[in-house]
Amino acid sequence: MSSNKKQAVLHIDGQVIELPILSGTLGPDVLDVRQLSTQGLLTYDPGFMSTASCASAITYIDGTQGILLYRGYPIDELAQRSSFLELSYLLFHGELPTPSQYAEFMSKVQAEMLVHEQLVRFFTGFRRDAHPMAVMCGVIGGLSAFYHDMLDFAESRDREEAAVQLLAKMPTLAAMCYKYSIGQPFMYPRYELGYTENFLHMMFATPCAPYVPNPVVVRALDRILMLHADHEQNASTSTVRLAGSTGASPFACVSAGIAALWGSAHGGANEAVLNMLDDIGENSEENIQRYIERAKDKNDPFRLMGFGHRVYRNFDPRAKVMKESCDEVLDALGMANDPKLQIARRLEEVALQDPYFIERKLYPNVDFYSGLILRAIGIPTNMFTVMFALARTAGWISHWNEMAGHPHRIGRPRQLYVGPTERHYPAHAPNDK
Repeated sequence: MSSNKKQAVLHIDGQVIELPILSGTLGPDVLDVRQLSTQGLLTYDPGFMSTASCASAITYIDGTQGILLYRGYPIDELAQRSSFLELSYLLFHGELPTPSQYAEFMSKVQAEMLVHEQLVRFFTGFRRDAHPMAVMCGVIGGLSAFYHDMLDFAESRDREEAAVQLLAKMPTLAAMCYKYSIGQPFMYPRYELGYTENFLHMMFATPCAPYVPNPVVVRALDRILMLHADHEQNASTSTVRLAGSTGASPFACVSAGIAALWGSAHGGANEAVLNMLDDIGENSEENIQRYIERAKDKNDPFRLMGFGHRVYRNFDPRAKVMKESCDEVLDALGMANDPKLQIARRLEEVALQDPYFIERKLYPNVDFYSGLILRAIGIPTNMFTVMFALARTAGWISHWNEMAGHPHRIGRPRQLYVGPTERHYPAHAPNDK
């Protein structure tokens, strides 16, 4: 980050305030307004869509051009050639690992995938029909109780240890949430399996029957994790950073991020796609066209889920990779003629040819395809957001590490107060005796 020597000049009631303009390596210039509070002024930006809350070197998004870079690497290149664990190392450390660094990192993560048996007992305190995200908030936050006396977050080595613990235990705890909900025994990780294979084993194996994952499924799920690993300063990542700015434990910060991700406006989009396909129900031209017309009617509450994105004003760069994986998985599992897939493909075809969607650049996004893959694998819809949390942990801990490793101030947004002006308690209030 550097000053490009340009300045903005603000004139207010005869007062002149010069505001530096900062430039990053990519993206729009940023107006540095930090001195405004000393002048008795604040900026107003609901939703923070015009506010840069921090300087970060992790992820870059250009929504107009449909670009997503992790540490400078295009997401499609990483999804084709990398793996989720290698990408997690990249996000956290800033560079791709050497073969020896990757082997050491992978070994550390695999060695920590077991969870403390006392933490296993936490699950009995939850109803079996509780939403898995509610359980995840609790058990991830509970990790703080097991590592409260061994981590100094000012030390980079201890921050990396926290990152390894979270990356390692997240798939184990996610699978345990599922097993608990269906009344099956928990399955322990196996060290000879890779990261994504281990998760599938813990999800679907039983003591009576091993689970042998299809390599196409393993690769597709690993891609889903990579494509959802980070997405700049979204609501859950900003929550992690805000909590972390107080000096809170990284386990508590990630638990807060899970809570934010759980919101239907944030992490539930792929689940909403499948619910929409269920609502459409019948795979007929007349029926699909009827729903397309409903989506175009601004007075109809129906929305075509999985199309468009708040940030991308062009094609979601993750969607092409996800579509390829979707086709590969459904073909490999013999589900190419799945009714929901046929409806989804027809919706995509119609929407991409309809002037209404073309003019508004409402292209299919990553969530349009990821839900179909997860459903084909056998992951229930109430676990979809848990899968998102599993993936996004890589980004959350990287942003937490970036913030904790540099001087920072506790987050303290301000407000535009619109309540009553000062008033006084009445002389003869009802409670007077």
